[in-house]
Amino acid sequence: MMMKMLTDIEIAKSAELKPITEIAEGVGITSREIEPYGHYKAKISQDCIERLAGNPQGRLILVTAVNPTPAGEGKTTVSIGLAQGLCKYGKNAVLALREPSLGPVFGVKGGAAGGGYSQVLPMEDINLHFTGDLHALTSANNLLCALLDNSLQQGNPLGIDPRRVLIKRCVDMNDRALRNIIVGLGSKIDGVPREDGFIITVASEVMAILCLSEDLSDLKSRLGRILVAYTYDNKPVFAADLEAVGAMAALLKDAVNPNLVQTIENTPAIIHGGPFANIAHGCNSIRATKLALKLAGESGYAVTEAGFGSDLGAEKFFDIKCRAAGLSPDCVVLVATVRALKYNGGVAKADLSCENVEALEKGLCNLTTHIENLAKFGVPIVVAINRFHADTENELERLRVHCESLGVRAAVAEVFAKGGEGGTELAEAVVETCEKSESAFEFKPLYDLGLSLKEKLDVIAKEIYRADGVDYTKSAEKSINEIESLGFGNLPVCVAKTQYSLSDEPGKLGSPRGFRITVRDLRLSAGAGFVVALTGEVMTLPGLPKIPAANSIDIDSGGVISGLF
Repeated sequence: MMMKMLTDIEIAKSAELKPITEIAEGVGITSREIEPYGHYKAKISQDCIERLAGNPQGRLILVTAVNPTPAGEGKTTVSIGLAQGLCKYGKNAVLALREPSLGPVFGVKGGAAGGGYSQVLPMEDINLHFTGDLHALTSANNLLCALLDNSLQQGNPLGIDPRRVLIKRCVDMNDRALRNIIVGLGSKIDGVPREDGFIITVASEVMAILCLSEDLSDLKSRLGRILVAYTYDNKPVFAADLEAVGAMAALLKDAVNPNLVQTIENTPAIIHGGPFANIAHGCNSIRATKLALKLAGESGYAVTEAGFGSDLGAEKFFDIKCRAAGLSPDCVVLVATVRALKYNGGVAKADLSCENVEALEKGLCNLTTHIENLAKFGVPIVVAINRFHADTENELERLRVHCESLGVRAAVAEVFAKGGEGGTELAEAVVETCEKSESAFEFKPLYDLGLSLKEKLDVIAKEIYRADGVDYTKSAEKSINEIESLGFGNLPVCVAKTQYSLSDEPGKLGSPRGFRITVRDLRLSAGAGFVVALTGEVMTLPGLPKIPAANSIDIDSGGVISGLF
């Protein structure tokens, strides 16, 4: 008789959680330094962060992946499994992950709590409202928008041109109908009519600012630098000009503090901030990562992740987050699956469970490009082969041999099915690689900040995407001139691009060549400290699929949720 496969939520329900006070005490956080949100999640206070500031820190491990496919890669699951595996291997480990957005939860991708026996818990809370951070971010962003529209209504003392308002409202939901709207319709008391629109909360500059701020004072300073509009005489208007900063920061006073939870094996996990990597910078907060390093201790490991493939999340982690935070990663784990590489080799999703070494070999070019790209940052690499049940020994061996031919260690991870026990091979590879490479590697960003915006984009396009060059629309050219004339040309660039391909066209699989990247516009995120370059058809407010995941989610009279993975 075949055993019934448990769903993620059924596995989560069977786990024995420890009180969050016990998890905190296990990593040296006192009961006075946390603010519990129920029994199993809590905010970590600024007092704790300040107390630990002078302590030695552990090694920083970044988990990234090949380009995502419908076959699944499991980057977050591997991150969680690696942390659990490090604990099984006898090392201290602390996770630092992003918060999920309701957009993917109710859309198609799913949540960000891992899967199988490598999950962060309580998964329903984490994937839904959690501690309210995203609601606070949404409110702060929309307060700024309301203050701007009120200024227009109350005589427009700043001389704002309603046709040149840059800030958009946000909502933490996939809702395509809100991308382009008209506000201020009705009578005179209903406001000044103008074109407006929504973006998803995780793509907002307020989210990026939260994730890149060192503390509340830094947060306030950055909020004040948000460019919201231009005046009729072409002068920039910032959030500080609208006197919005104090109220916005007040809304974010709790959201700025990291959240403490645990994995299914009671490994401590800090989850904070959640920008997407295809339309934002794709990394959790600096505060969370630095805190994880301190809590792990001198001989421990902080495991973090960056969204989507290494062409997006990892590049932005290195070039934006590490620059801003002064971080230097000790190792990067590149997640790959046999299934994803076969998909890149031309196999249809329905046929991925059948052995096909030839297709695997064709798809290896995608993995090779990611390995070569990561090597350019001067960080040692370990490939995590995330094993699926249908993977054959022939396929796994071919993948191992290919990694060895590139001088990169590969380890099989079976963390979905076995939890930490299935992550010990990967943990051993990471530990040994870190210890062996301690003096052999030196981290370096990809480009110099002194380059022009076009020069930086050219470096990323050629070195990471392998494009022949970059083309710019008239709108993009105008935006570059405006941004550089304001004195922000020295900022790093954050490319908004499809996650499915190394190019800006989602259908180009493998490692495409002979193409050019088209930048259709650029947006200044002065508060966050980067310039967003929009390419292809990537949307800052996604839509729902034909059959949304929300259609399968339910809750019974006892409050038990079903259908949530």
